[in-house]
Amino acid sequence: MQQTRAVEIGTGLFVFLGIVALFFLTTRVTNFDSYEGDEGYTLTARFDNIGSLKLRSPVSMSGVKVGRVSSIIFDDEMLEAVVELRIDARYSKIPNDSDASILTQGILGGQYVGLEPGGSEEFFADQDEIQFTQSALVLEKLVSKYLFSQGDKED
Repeated sequence: MQQTRAVEIGTGLFVFLGIVALFFLTTRVTNFDSYEGDEGYTLTARFDNIGSLKLRSPVSMSGVKVGRVSSIIFDDEMLEAVVELRIDARYSKIPNDSDASILTQGILGGQYVGLEPGGSEEFFADQDEIQFTQSALVLEKLVSKYLFSQGDKED
């Protein structure tokens, strides 16, 4: 009887630790960290394809997280995705000719918006729009282009 109870407690502890580990991995992969984003300013950017970009995805510049994606909507007139970026107030000197790209964090990582600084002497202000954008690379499109180009060479 005593041995059965020890096995039950061990199994319960193992399952509990597994759930804790899954929770930890989920928070790491989905970027649920402490950035609140209440103070700062908002920028918008238009993309033809945002891939799997999600709300609360990071916005980074030179590898430093400077903000979060706060909204994603579809503009049915221009047929583009409009992404709203909430930039932390500490980063108020981003040149207004900077460009935004949708990038991927590693092989299995999520997507994020990367800002590449421009050379302007003027800086973005609240509600400005980023003019220079690069959409996400969609792996399926690249593979199909490669396969179709290989098919054309065999003819």
